[in-house]
Amino acid sequence: MKRRKVGNLLALAVLATLVEGPMHRYEIAAKMRNRGKERDMDVKWGSLYTVVQNLEKHGFLEIVGSERDGARPERTIYALTAAGRAETEDWTRELLSTPAPVHHPFVSGLSVAAIIPPDEVIALLEQRSDRLTRQIAVDRAEVDKVRGTVPRLFLIENEFTIAMLEAEVAWVDGLRAELAGGTFPDVDWWRRMHAENIDPHEIAGMVERGDYQPTTETTE
Repeated sequence: MKRRKVGNLLALAVLATLVEGPMHRYEIAAKMRNRGKERDMDVKWGSLYTVVQNLEKHGFLEIVGSERDGARPERTIYALTAAGRAETEDWTRELLSTPAPVHHPFVSGLSVAAIIPPDEVIALLEQRSDRLTRQIAVDRAEVDKVRGTVPRLFLIENEFTIAMLEAEVAWVDGLRAELAGGTFPDVDWWRRMHAENIDPHEIAGMVERGDYQPTTETTE
């Protein structure tokens, strides 16, 4: 991925919002909140002021005026520059076309799952599947509620999120079924490792030395 002058994804959200026209920071934040941008991007609202400043510093935004509402402090109004519009479009094209590594906490858990007995892992995966299924139902209900009144173009990110959750449920349920049914290679050895308190480092050493021989038998 290209290294950008302001690489925080909140910056892209700000730029995309200002495509609609000039506005002050409070209006930018209100529009993004109303559209649920915190679900699409890792938005840290406390950094909005700094992000806007940095975008202006690098020529992506310009100050076009200010306004005052009663006794409230004066509000600076920002507009997208030509460079800002170009950055918005280039960044969007990159995100749509170029896969990027995603550091998923679940993957981190899977990478050290061996330290937990397999029967407990089965129960934990069932909990995860149930929670994901409930989240899918909530997300789908939200989409269905506005479908027909909101163009599908503005719902495709929600559709993608649901599709990814459904794919995760399918994979989790498949792994859980293998572990529970005894068809997962080495599940019996995994149980024995915990029952006999075999040091996981010993197993890791076998793998690193090339001494590991996978179990081919499965439990009927």
